[in-house]
Amino acid sequence: MGNEKTRVLVADDDPHILSMLSTRLGKRGYDVLEAADGIQAVETAKRELPDLIVLDVMMPGKSGWEVARELRKDERTRGIGILILTAIGESMNELSSPLYGADDYLDKPFEFADLEQRIQRILDARTAKRGE
Repeated sequence: MGNEKTRVLVADDDPHILSMLSTRLGKRGYDVLEAADGIQAVETAKRELPDLIVLDVMMPGKSGWEVARELRKDERTRGIGILILTAIGESMNELSSPLYGADDYLDKPFEFADLEQRIQRILDARTAKRGE
């Protein structure tokens, strides 16, 4: 992987969750970018091309699902890993997240260990795909 850090964009309109995720992921060695709403998430993803986005569903501007759909349509951002976070309920998340192009989803509240495992699984799958 070289010296480059894995870049993760965290998009959540809750400042507490945004700060907590950014701090924890930063301590784990990720280069963390932040977005406070869906519009900012799309703009940051297109400008910075992170390796993965941790994306809240319920955000102002655009929902996480809308962000995921828009990024999947763009050739430059299509390969970015997407992990959806939401408190709307497991069955809704399970049905909706794949429809919008998310690689995985995690329901709030969540354990940080679960989040890290899912992030790593998405990054590993993405790396394997590039190696094909």
